[in-house]
This record gives sequence, C-alpha cells and structure tokens, in this order.
Amino acid sequence: MPMPRLVLMHPRNADNLVSIAAAMRHFGLTDWVVVTAQQYLDSMQSVLTKHREPNELFTDVMKVRRVDTLADAVADCSWVVGTTMRVLEGRPRVTPRELAALSAARGDERWALVFGSEANGLINAEVEQCHAVSFIPSDEAQPSLNLSQAVVVYAHELSLQRSAHVVPALADDGMVRALRSAIEQAARFHHGTLDVDALLAPLLRSPLTREEMARWTAAFGQVVAG
Repeated sequence: MPMPRLVLMHPRNADNLVSIAAAMRHFGLTDWVVVTAQQYLDSMQSVLTKHREPNELFTDVMKVRRVDTLADAVADCSWVVGTTMRVLEGRPRVTPRELAALSAARGDERWALVFGSEANGLINAEVEQCHAVSFIPSDEAQPSLNLSQAVVVYAHELSLQRSAHVVPALADDGMVRALRSAIEQAARFHHGTLDVDALLAPLLRSPLTREEMARWTAAFGQVVAG
C-alpha cells in the first residue's frame, strides 16, 4: 500500500518541520514537499541551524523538496486529498481512518496528502485543487490540531492500514512439488494406503503461504521419519 506524499502549504514553524520529519521516520513516510518561497524555507532552516544540534531529523528538514505551487507539488499524483474541516459538495469527505481504508482500496501508485499553514489551514483556492478532503473529528471548542500533530494522526492511521494489508509470500510450484514428493513417500511408507491426489486437493484449493507449505511438507516428512 503506497504511502502518500506529504505536501505542506506555506509552513511557518521550523520546529513543526522537525516534528513532521520525526513522524515520517516513525511511520515509514519518505516523500514530502514544502510549497513556499525560497526565502521562507531558508529562514526556517536558518533557525534550526542556530538553535538545534545537527542530527538525522535536522538533515531531513534541510533536504526537504521545495516547489512554488500546489500544482507543482502534485503534478505526478493520481489522487490529491486536502485536510480541512470544510465540506465540499460532490467531493468525498472522510476521517483519517476512512482515508486509510480508501487509499488501500484505490491503490494509487502515487498520491498526495495536503496540509495547510499553521495559521489558516488550506485556503479555498487550494482546497478546490484537491480531489477529496479529509478531516480529524474533534471537539467544536478546538476544531483544529497543530500541523505536526495532524500529520502524526494521519501517519498512524495509514501505517496501521498498511500493516493490515501486508500480503504474505505464497508458496511456489517448487514447494508444491516438494509437498507432493513428501506425501508420495509417506504413501509408500503406509504401503499405498494414502491417496496422494486426495490429500493434495484441498491444500491446492487454498493459496498457502510459503511458511504453511513448508509446515505441511515437514509434517509428511515426519510420517516417514517416525
């Protein structure tokens, strides 16, 4: 399940960039883009240079890719999701958990998750460029989260969904043949009273993993060894 590109629209806080870099490392995100003028990114990086000791997160922030517009940031993405509390007619509006499930079902090779600035979030013109929107359910007294906190919420849900969709390696034909050989040896050990094809049939109807097939093969091997 591909993880999204994080697109940060006009971030203002250098510490938020470091926190986002940490979240990305924790949850396996690697692609992020900052939409801002070069001088603003330079300014944030300068703050980090003066007030933080160099480390891996510091290095990540110094290497973040910068572009001028949202269009530049998502030009190669087949799906663009903006994070906002707005409701847009005709466009999906989902929670982070629903977004994670939807992204897994869609299977986009490259997609983007867009976050607005710390001050005002995404402006109307930016939201209109998104194909769908997502929001974090929260109390009406405090409807918005800090930028880096919001990134952590989405990264966590996406990571959980990706873990749930890990597909184990399936047994190949060579392993099937090894199992047939083990069953045939067991059949000879029992003087031909075992029906090899009948025993194999239910196993072949279900796609067994490599680990499962190895266990079946070892089990029939024990029949002969025992």
